[in-house]
Parts: sequence; structure tokens; C-alpha cells
Amino acid sequence: MKKLNTAIIMCAGFGKRLKPLTNKVPKPLLKIDNKSLLENTIELLFKLNINKIFLNSHHLRQQIKKFILKKKLSKKIKVFEEKRKILDTGGGILNIIKSSRDKNYLVLNPDTIWNKKHLSEIIRMKNLYFSKKALNMLLVVKKKRSFDKRLNGDFSMKKNILTNNSRKEYIFTGCQIINRNLFNNLKKKIFPISIIWSKLLNDKSLYGYESKIKFKHVTDIKIYKKLISNQ
Repeated sequence: MKKLNTAIIMCAGFGKRLKPLTNKVPKPLLKIDNKSLLENTIELLFKLNINKIFLNSHHLRQQIKKFILKKKLSKKIKVFEEKRKILDTGGGILNIIKSSRDKNYLVLNPDTIWNKKHLSEIIRMKNLYFSKKALNMLLVVKKKRSFDKRLNGDFSMKKNILTNNSRKEYIFTGCQIINRNLFNNLKKKIFPISIIWSKLLNDKSLYGYESKIKFKHVTDIKIYKKLISNQ
């Protein structure tokens, strides 16, 4: 079975819903159970035997860079700095893959609290991704499994094909596998990943894999405080 060799961690956001905490600390460096969200995500990738890791940065980017250097991870992790403008989710991924030759990437948002139970799910998702010859597959979870009960669904799903019909009982967890060919001929530099998803949804070729693990996501400061108190 094919392997995933490279991962991208999305770290450039402003974390506006976590203000005033994110006025001084970037969201990926906020801690839960005495460990930053970013470190937790990196540990998951190492357990998946993915040692080539890229991450983007913008807001308080020097703190991200210092964290990587302090943890002596600079040989395994390359930080891409979006200096002038934040490139949004799609633009951030595109900016990174321009400097890479890999075809497929595991992309993670660090504001989800990943744990060892996710390892087997991501491996099964990867196997399905390659067996289906998919170009994009999202790890999704039913709304009932979300710690934050306020979240609306993003997609519906049938036989691992995601749709945007009215039910939308599945939430995107912040984990996806994506093929670089989806960015061919894209002239925009700043754009959300939803542009890619919309095209795939129209073509009925956006794949999903269902997570059965409770979804803990740092949505805003209210949920962050609840997650801390639940540790």
C-alpha cells in the first residue's frame, strides 16, 4: 500500500475567536493539559511515521518559529512564513507544495485535539484514499460526537462521497489528504480550500471518511476554557 510521506500543519490563522489570548500567543501554541496544540499535532504525525512536515505561519509567526527551534525540530519541520498577507487555507497549502515534489499530502489543523485513537482512523483513511484513487479525502464526524454542540454540519455523506445537501450531519475534523494536481492552473494566490472542495462536490468526487471518535475542537474561548476544565 502506498505511503504518505509529507504532512502540512495549518498555523497561519489569527485566532480571532480566541481573543484576548491570541493577542499575545498564536492559537497553535495555546496549551491544553500542559501541551500546546501544535506539539500535540506534531506528535501525532511522528506516530504516523511522517517525518517530513511543513507548516505555514503568519500571525505572531516568530513565536511559531522559536517553538520549532526550541524543540530541536528544525531538521524535520520547515516553517513557511506568509509575511505580507495571510494566504488563507487554500493559498497556504499551494504556497507550500510549490516547494515540494510530493504528490499527496496529509493536512492537519492543530486546533483539533488529536489523540492516539486517531492513528488507526487516519491509516484507514489513507488506505481508502489510495484504493479509490481519490484526489481529496476529508476525515469527518457526525455532529452528535462533537464536544461543541453549537457546531453546524458541513456535509452529508453516502458511500464515502460527500455532498452539500440540506441534512449536513457531518463536520469536517480538520484532517484531509489532498493531491497536488488539484492546484494545477490555479492563478489565485489567496483563496480558501473550499474553492477546491466546491469543484469536487459538483463533480461528486469529494471523498469522506467517518471518524468515530469524540470531536474536540478549539472553536472559541468559551470552548477552550471548557476543554481545559475537562482535562
